[in-house]
Amino acid sequence: MADVVVVGSGPNGLAAAVILARAGLDVEVHEAQQTAGGGSQTAELTLPGYRHDVCAGAHPMALASPFFRAFDLPAHGVELLTPQVSYAHPLDGGTAGLAWHDLDRTAADLGRDGAAWRSLFGPLVRHWSDVVDLATSDLRHLPANLPTAMRFGMRMLEQGSPLWNLRFRDDVAPALLTGVATHAITQPRALPAVGAGMLLSTLAHAGGWVLPRGGSQAIPDALIAELRRLGGRVITGHRVSSLDEFGDTAAVVFDTAPAELLRVAGSRLPDRFAARLRRFRYGGAACKVDFALSGPVPWQADGCELAGTLHLVGTRAQAMSAEKTVAAGQHAPRPYVLAIQPGVVDSTRAPAGGHTFYTYAHVPNGSTRDMTDTVIAQVERFAPGFADLILATHVRTGAEMPSHNANYVGGDISAGAMTLSQTVFRPTPRWNPYATPLPGVYLCSASTPPGPGVHGMNGLHAARHILRERFDIHTDPLDLLRTPVLAD
Repeated sequence: MADVVVVGSGPNGLAAAVILARAGLDVEVHEAQQTAGGGSQTAELTLPGYRHDVCAGAHPMALASPFFRAFDLPAHGVELLTPQVSYAHPLDGGTAGLAWHDLDRTAADLGRDGAAWRSLFGPLVRHWSDVVDLATSDLRHLPANLPTAMRFGMRMLEQGSPLWNLRFRDDVAPALLTGVATHAITQPRALPAVGAGMLLSTLAHAGGWVLPRGGSQAIPDALIAELRRLGGRVITGHRVSSLDEFGDTAAVVFDTAPAELLRVAGSRLPDRFAARLRRFRYGGAACKVDFALSGPVPWQADGCELAGTLHLVGTRAQAMSAEKTVAAGQHAPRPYVLAIQPGVVDSTRAPAGGHTFYTYAHVPNGSTRDMTDTVIAQVERFAPGFADLILATHVRTGAEMPSHNANYVGGDISAGAMTLSQTVFRPTPRWNPYATPLPGVYLCSASTPPGPGVHGMNGLHAARHILRERFDIHTDPLDLLRTPVLAD
């Protein structure tokens, strides 16, 4: 019998598993799908030789999160490739905002809004590691660097209020910031969205938005290899049905949405806690459309061909309108489309001359609509001739998302609506958001703080509690990761 069982093999579950195994515990991971990795899988979804990231594609946190800084993905064989332009935001008429890896170059391109962009992000970029530590904390303790926290907080309040346009005079810079804030699939002026946008934009000018060579699957594969080296096990194709399967295991940690914990724990959960989990809200969804292309996307605006990620929606006002429509339960005629073109740095994703192109469009939760034609039209808006390059497509609607990953309830890839209350109090208002009323049962998914993203920090925070509360081990998980461990 294992000391710890992890249910779900996404980056958070694997992060917890590796830390617990490094502490000398016997760890077993159970995954419902045939392939481990959760939202960080890569597969040939369209044509042979065309490798597509199934959910997560670009990885701003792969070099930046405290977990990955300590784990060191490159040391575990993951080659992280950095596009010159972290993200681009094209506008109608052939112009685009470009978030270069270099902050000064970005500011220079933004003309009379360049100084405003530099003053907004310059102090955050200089203290990027403190910004990351703040944003990826358990949201239960005072920040280690109060000046950085104040700088970050004041900028959030500015961009999350009616003051958000006062800093800028043209359309490009505010659109560039709004596009990255809209990752949160909520109103881009909502504080959680602004916070995400500020963090991701800071990282665009610090470590960059990296792409793993060969696909996102390289990240969970590296974690699994380390877990197995330490004696841990990963069991795929097994959807856990009951806690009874694990007998007297000291700890069971769920890298799942609350809905899956409710299904597995059943009547064991106290009624009051179960009722709170049932009230947990799931947010807007994504319809994922992947393309196999015969050549690179013919972007109208210069510089877009260098970007790893692009945000296709138009101006700040157009982004607001599209997200309001989705929040109202309707499909936007011109939705927000996030696009990734890994071929700008990684030639291994497709046969010679070919390219993979990753997109998802924001849609209402539970949407059954195939958005392929709408996505094509939105790409054509900024890249005329795109449709002529399409060799094959693969679509997964919002309603179909849970068949691949049960955490994406209704297609919500954030595993919970990114409201202010649900950002701080995920999944329920508890001082220890990872523990449940059941002794030894924990949550570590994106439905816990600090929320979604491939950063492993939800798993790290949960592992810290498990070590202390179930095994009386008080070693810092980051120290466990930094210290070489010899496998038996």
